[in-house]
Amino acid sequence: MAAETDKRRYISSEELAKHSSRPDLWISIQGKVYNVTDWVNSHPGGEIPLLNLAGQDATDAYVAFHPASAWKHLDRFFVGYYLADYNVSDVSKDYRRLVAEFTKLGLYEEKGHGVLFLMSFMFLLYLVAVYLVIRTKNPWAHLAAGGMMGMLWIQSGWIGHDSSHYNVMISPRFNRLAQILSGNCLTGISIGWWKRTHNAHHIACNCLNYDPDLQHMPLFAVSSKLFNSITSYFYERTMTFDLISRFLISYQHLTFYPVMCFARINLFSQSIILLLSKKKKVPSRWQEIVGIIVFWTWYPYLVSFLPNWGERLTFVIASFVITGIQHVQFCLNHFSSSVYVGNPKGNDWFEKQTMGTLNITCSPWMDWFHGGLQFQAEHHLFPRLPRCHLRRIAPAVKELCKKHKLQYSSVSFWDANIMTLRTLRTAALQARDLDCPVPKNLVWEALNTHG
Repeated sequence: MAAETDKRRYISSEELAKHSSRPDLWISIQGKVYNVTDWVNSHPGGEIPLLNLAGQDATDAYVAFHPASAWKHLDRFFVGYYLADYNVSDVSKDYRRLVAEFTKLGLYEEKGHGVLFLMSFMFLLYLVAVYLVIRTKNPWAHLAAGGMMGMLWIQSGWIGHDSSHYNVMISPRFNRLAQILSGNCLTGISIGWWKRTHNAHHIACNCLNYDPDLQHMPLFAVSSKLFNSITSYFYERTMTFDLISRFLISYQHLTFYPVMCFARINLFSQSIILLLSKKKKVPSRWQEIVGIIVFWTWYPYLVSFLPNWGERLTFVIASFVITGIQHVQFCLNHFSSSVYVGNPKGNDWFEKQTMGTLNITCSPWMDWFHGGLQFQAEHHLFPRLPRCHLRRIAPAVKELCKKHKLQYSSVSFWDANIMTLRTLRTAALQARDLDCPVPKNLVWEALNTHG
């Protein structure tokens, strides 16, 4: 029950937790309690972050994803209660101090000229690829054009990623234009799908039942915990560990790179499924659909200029294989890191973000290749920070982790690949264990019994 003390009314964390469903959704930010039930469907970041942190304190997540200008909008949701047992850990205090320092330094507003150079590079790649397809008859030139198209998709993906976290352009309207052009029109991937998936990933970093970036059954499983057929709260279905899953996962360390070469097909299909869904809300849905139509108009039309089906197929495969590098990069940052099962919590934000991420050590001249995600821990902790500042703030994050004895992992690109394959192989060998609770199958046992 609420108690009135010094003109303030208080509720406990236990009482707050009772308001954790879509029809009745409360959260706490800096000890004040807000009813955001009617805001869920209008939240610019989508409903998933609110639903995943419902009924608990979400201060650190709010600080990470919202600029100072957003705080003035909170009062209209205030229910008049304060959290009686609200407290701030030493880690959170230091984290919020860093956010305040970076804000004071103007880092969130200083975006540099990287976007201009990147867009110019993308435009040049596109022109050269189109020229090689249309104006040359050399098969090797056509193959190179396919590779350039894949590189274009990678760089376009970085623009889409960054513009979903902060304004990369001079205004929100131009930022939206950049999103639709770089995502839907150039790559055939819905920026709405990307934001929905990526926000869920950030909120529940490396949570097996909430983070969609680790939910790749039946093809991949990064932990034997997935063999318990747990529920995906993102896809709203059970990730069943059945005979097919067991077979595919048993060889996942061998199929990882081949699958990554064609992982873009999954993104195409997921984008279309979301845009055609009547149950999921997609802001400016028709903009997204038109953008996808633009992609599926120009890309097949460009391919049609190639002289025969052999070269057309080679061009498409080259595009997919090159852009597969980016899909590998996404996996390296998380597959070999610590995972957990359970509801995401708002009171261990810093710890969960550093625990579930892996940085890639590289020279500054290679930053363009990794798109800023080589500083994965820094990006997860400060998602609104332009990537041009991530290298600058890395020492401060590392020092904070050292101070509080928290994990901060950074390895070379080569070692990250080895660690990822080792994680996949470990789970693969565990999947081959015939004692796992999967329905018996004589064919499987015959193929995998030795001696």
